[in-house]
Amino acid sequence: MKNDLVVRVFSCAIFVAISFSIASQRAAAAAERDAILTGKAAMGDWTGDAPGVRRKINVQDLPSPSSNALAINLARVVDRPANAQLHVPSGFKIELYAQGFRDPRFPLTAPNGDIFVVESRAHQIKVSRDTNDDGKPDVTETFAERGLNKPFGIAFYPPGDDPQFLYVANTDGIVRFPYRNGDLKARGPAQQLAAHLSPGGLLRGGGHWTRDIVFSPDGKKMYVSIGSRSNVSDNAREENRARIFEFNPDGTGQKVYAWGIRNAVGIAFRPGTNELWMSTNERDEIGEDLPPDYISSVKPGGFYGWPWFYIGNHPDPRHKGKHPELADKVIVPDVLVMPHSASLNLCFYTGNQFPSEYKGDIFAAFHGSWNRMKRTGYKVVRVPFDHSTGKALGEYEDFVTGFVTSEGKVWGRPVGITIAKDGSLLISEDGNGTIWRVSHSK
Repeated sequence: MKNDLVVRVFSCAIFVAISFSIASQRAAAAAERDAILTGKAAMGDWTGDAPGVRRKINVQDLPSPSSNALAINLARVVDRPANAQLHVPSGFKIELYAQGFRDPRFPLTAPNGDIFVVESRAHQIKVSRDTNDDGKPDVTETFAERGLNKPFGIAFYPPGDDPQFLYVANTDGIVRFPYRNGDLKARGPAQQLAAHLSPGGLLRGGGHWTRDIVFSPDGKKMYVSIGSRSNVSDNAREENRARIFEFNPDGTGQKVYAWGIRNAVGIAFRPGTNELWMSTNERDEIGEDLPPDYISSVKPGGFYGWPWFYIGNHPDPRHKGKHPELADKVIVPDVLVMPHSASLNLCFYTGNQFPSEYKGDIFAAFHGSWNRMKRTGYKVVRVPFDHSTGKALGEYEDFVTGFVTSEGKVWGRPVGITIAKDGSLLISEDGNGTIWRVSHSK
């Protein structure tokens, strides 16, 4: 009897100890997931990516500049493996939405729910429609293929539910097509506007040829981003580059809205405000962990440093001593992200399908690095806001990962992002020409 009692007590103690150990491990794992990576820990690579991983890069943690000009680690894209699995947070689901596109760089949701897709290198725009509400398109048409020269950003005008035009940012200027809700084909030829843009670029990998376009919420002004012609030159050929311009909707009245922005690939207005935001690629070849790319609000008339300074008044060593009068004028961006991530398009979440805490947050597509020996990027991230103040928290969180195989081979390069009419998130990647749909089950 006594022995039985001892055994029972001992067994119970072991059970409690094991249970406590498992609970502690789970708590530790949860705490690790919830912890924000900072400093050197925030400068990892794709192997540390997973939904929910949070990073905050602070200015004071930036390393000193060096040279990594020889750090060429291009993404040699492979076919999507049959067992490729993308990862999203718990409660979300991701599935293939559409495939067979050629360079699907920029998706945009029309007011009626159609999805417009810009195929930049094919010089055409397609439109897809889901007619049976199964979450996948069953109609795809070519909306336009004439009058386009490396198109990228597109926008409906005027803003609202009844647009009359689809504006297109070509690499060398702005055109527009007459449009009415439900059109699968352009109603007329491209109309060339007065806005001329310096075309093309000279960078390794194709140069900064992309141009994005948005309208102010009241429709009175048009904004166009244009990247630098080079990595870090300040010669005369950079005139009218590395800027965000403001125009009238007819392409007249050009003026510089903000400058010193190496390549603001994506721009968007924060809903309910007149606050313009940008997703920016910073320069290469001054270090594995320098300088951070960034996602930030755009201050009218603001100077963001390129090419002489980066992330505040840090001087670029290749331009040491130049323009000291500008050092204290450089604006520090709101959210710094891992260097060489190649942050491209961004959008604000305006749908009602995701949990309420996502409303008004930013989603951004990271195309992935080439000037970093430890590969980074190749994912979609969330930039959370303090919704009581309307300010970004300064951190970012992995949302969709898995575009790199366990062997380190890249099969997907996220580039475009839009909110579908049903509140799901659509992501285009130009590695295998696919579009993916993220939904949430309540």
